[in-house]
Amino acid sequence: MGRILVVGSINQDLRAGVERLPGPGETVIGRSLDRSAGGKGANQAVAAAVAGAAVDMLGAVGDDDAGRGSVAAMAAHGVRVEHIAVVADEPTGTAIIQVDDGGENSIVVIPGANHAVSEADLGPVDGLTAGDILLLQLEIPLPVVAAAARRAAAAGARVVLNLAPFAPVDADVLAIADPLIVNEHEAAQLAAAGLDAPSVLTTLGARGATWADLYVPAEPVEVVDSTGAGDSFCGALAAALAAGADRQDAMRAATAAAGRTVGHLGAQPPAGG
Repeated sequence: MGRILVVGSINQDLRAGVERLPGPGETVIGRSLDRSAGGKGANQAVAAAVAGAAVDMLGAVGDDDAGRGSVAAMAAHGVRVEHIAVVADEPTGTAIIQVDDGGENSIVVIPGANHAVSEADLGPVDGLTAGDILLLQLEIPLPVVAAAARRAAAAGARVVLNLAPFAPVDADVLAIADPLIVNEHEAAQLAAAGLDAPSVLTTLGARGATWADLYVPAEPVEVVDSTGAGDSFCGALAAALAAGADRQDAMRAATAAAGRTVGHLGAQPPAGG
């Protein structure tokens, strides 16, 4: 089984429960407020570890309680955290999330220490080998994402890139990704930007996912909170691929993981859950 190195974001999530999401200029009364560990990178690392993979996380947090809590949450799920830097002059990244009664959400991310991740931190990427996977997203500086992808490919590792939140990425980086994971909105943005990739996996929410000529449906589930479903998909997919699964079996595992995630509050499961 190959190793997985996740290079990406680590956040604290501040989540407000609301009856419905507010429109522009509108105020609604919230029903609840809670705080939990999050960030696309951290969420995907936890999902991969929960799926049984050997996972290392590379990222940055602030020297604050939020950062210490986020790192502890990852470690509690079995993620190795030795490559997480503590940044003295930036707070840990924060996501402000509104979740309505139907489980839909809207999210604002303040990067904080995530923007301190630099190419100088990418030494562990060079230690990857054939059979290993580098898992990336776009909540850290784009030049760092591109450099990590190129260095992992040069080392013989597989690169899985989640193009979220959407941003234009160099064509050679898109070509490296196997797969490039997008949701339907990101797929449309990719096409609108005139960009393409040879290996594109599109998640379809409750309808499942497609990867080239393959389609895997999702099982019906009760949605409590859709936050982190895409991240769980990415992490579980990477874990299955690292274990040698073919594309269809990897998609099935990923779709099932996403279904479990929408059944609980928060992007990451409780420790031991």
